[in-house]
Amino acid sequence: MPRPGRGEVLVRVLASSVNPIDAKRAAGYGQRLLALKGAGHFPLVLGNDLAGQVLAVGAGVSQFTAGQQVFGLLATGRAGGAHATHVLVPQQQLILADQHAPPSTLAALPYSFVTMWLALRGAGLSLSNARQARVLINGASGGLGRLAMQLLTPWGSRLTTVCGRGQRQLGIEMGAEYAIERGPGRIESLPSDFDAVLNFGSWEDDALLSSRLGPKALGQATTVHPLLGHIDRLGLLAGAWASRKDWRAARARVSARAPGARYAWTVFKPDREAMEALATGLRQRRIGLPVGIALPLDQAVEAFAHVSAGRPGRAMLLP
Repeated sequence: MPRPGRGEVLVRVLASSVNPIDAKRAAGYGQRLLALKGAGHFPLVLGNDLAGQVLAVGAGVSQFTAGQQVFGLLATGRAGGAHATHVLVPQQQLILADQHAPPSTLAALPYSFVTMWLALRGAGLSLSNARQARVLINGASGGLGRLAMQLLTPWGSRLTTVCGRGQRQLGIEMGAEYAIERGPGRIESLPSDFDAVLNFGSWEDDALLSSRLGPKALGQATTVHPLLGHIDRLGLLAGAWASRKDWRAARARVSARAPGARYAWTVFKPDREAMEALATGLRQRRIGLPVGIALPLDQAVEAFAHVSAGRPGRAMLLP
């Protein structure tokens, strides 16, 4: 049983999610770069999201006590992931949970919400400037896209969404002014006056999405950039060089459309501001993702298969 160090909380895990990045990492994706952080060699525990119960706290922990229900996330690194029965979590990466909220509901959210929040920041979007901003969301029917819509709609943004096949109506129901399904010629059919673009769908769409920015746009962010893939395929130095070339070319496209706009490749990392925004959204009952499958750890292979096949709903592990 691990013992909490200074600033750490020992949590008995009641639920942890399998995210798409977990399924990809299980197949070897990102191993070369993540190995530098101690997260690319066996024994390897995956998972970033968790919900559970505080068992013990380390020195300097003032926010939590034993017995409380919490949810939060772990960074990707040497300490291991959340697909476990017990984990040590820095106190700043935990939030006190509503005692009546199902653990699987809470554990479905932190990694995706934080990644989405970082993408909004990378594109220059915030509560202070989002009202009436025209935002194009690619991959809107996935977890990141749904969460972005749940956040931006009450902020007053005007949303256009690119959804998966058969998902157009979902985009409209979640608050989009206009929604299309992904396919040849669809992105090009959209107007070129968007204030911000969020690409949660495909790197292959990134250049087309840049062409939809207006001349005074805030910026564009993508969570589906080729950084880890380049390094897996080419090695650290050549992969980093190829990534730099791709980023600079994409940045130049955005600058050509809107000289003052930002351009960002979003990389997940724990963020306290994002976690507090998630807690606020949960209290206001406007943030959530559907759970599609929930299984014990000894059936984890089925949960990973659910994610790899792109089946609807989040995949949860229940230690």
